[in-house]
Amino acid sequence: MSLWADRDFRMLWLGQSASLFAVHAAQVTLPLVAVTSLGAGAAQLGGLRAAQQVPILVCSLFVGVLVDRWRARTMMVSADFGRAVLLGLVPIAWTLGLPFLYVVGFLCGVFSVCFDVTCQASFPRLVRRDQLAQGNSMLESTKSAAQISGPALGGGLVSLLTAPFAVLASAFFFVVSFLSIWRIRGLGVTPAPSSGGIRAGLKAVVGDGSLRAVAIATCVYQFFFTALMTVYLLFLARSLEMPGAVMGIVLAAFGPGALVGSLLSGWMPRWFGYGRVVVFAALISDLVMLCTSALHGAGGTTIAALIVINFLYGVFSQTVDVAVMAIRQAVTPLPLQGRVAGTINFLGLGLTPVGALLGGAAADVIGTRPALFVATAGLFLSPMCLSLSPLARLGRSLAR
Repeated sequence: MSLWADRDFRMLWLGQSASLFAVHAAQVTLPLVAVTSLGAGAAQLGGLRAAQQVPILVCSLFVGVLVDRWRARTMMVSADFGRAVLLGLVPIAWTLGLPFLYVVGFLCGVFSVCFDVTCQASFPRLVRRDQLAQGNSMLESTKSAAQISGPALGGGLVSLLTAPFAVLASAFFFVVSFLSIWRIRGLGVTPAPSSGGIRAGLKAVVGDGSLRAVAIATCVYQFFFTALMTVYLLFLARSLEMPGAVMGIVLAAFGPGALVGSLLSGWMPRWFGYGRVVVFAALISDLVMLCTSALHGAGGTTIAALIVINFLYGVFSQTVDVAVMAIRQAVTPLPLQGRVAGTINFLGLGLTPVGALLGGAAADVIGTRPALFVATAGLFLSPMCLSLSPLARLGRSLAR
């Protein structure tokens, strides 16, 4: 049976899609409320961004435990309801100032962690093991589309409405997500949870060779990728002296690449095997990005090369992400899905603030171009970890 014929999957897909559009639109509209309506400066915008990101570190492990013990549908609709209410208050209460926006940003971040971890843990409970790659490909395709069009939607609404009222678009999408997730029947009952709380999730990740490799590779990748993107923006602006509008076009190439990668990830593992896909696609993406530090000037050739590099990087890195997600869900016991998702979420993103700080410091100390090369070279540690793990030997099927 096709996944599209599965009503529960369609409702999950629609709910996650609406939620992602809301999140990415709010990433534009909330900061614009701070800037245009409250006169926030760069440091205050950084504080708002931090308030939205801190819940990933603070809440992921605890949310993982809750996901395995509470009804998944209840968790997701509660998260949607909470975010819809919070953003619905912005047009009324934005005059309370930046502290109010910080609270909204932080609480929306908490609810987003709840929704994301629950969605990751719930999907394997709705589909067969051999449908994980196809389903994740579909879900990640809409995720990529939301990353591309969500900010554009938010920016367009701000131009039509004032920023505080543009936030209501995200509240509307969260309501759509609420109604869709509520109609899922297969998530009404939670599997009997195993005992152990947070420790059980950590033990599962550390004790399983495949999950351990996923956690280590994710942590290494996110650390160096965060450093890379910090330096990359400096490289475009300082070393290549690229105008802001051109920078936007260059950076936008990541989105279509990720969308294509999401589509390819549905069939590539079935042709070449999961092990080969995750190792070689990661290597290709890193080799492509390594070419960036050799570019000079801001002429048409350099711009075209950067667009091609970013597009190809998006294709192959997204292919790895979707395949690794399917592997992780397949090898994790259903009662531990939430805790394993929360643990890898915590470990994978835990060092990203450090990566950003070190990337900026390296650019100041050794120069932007050398720092870009070092950060990109560090990405190769991720496929190296994967190649030395049991993941590299996985074949074309995840079914047991």
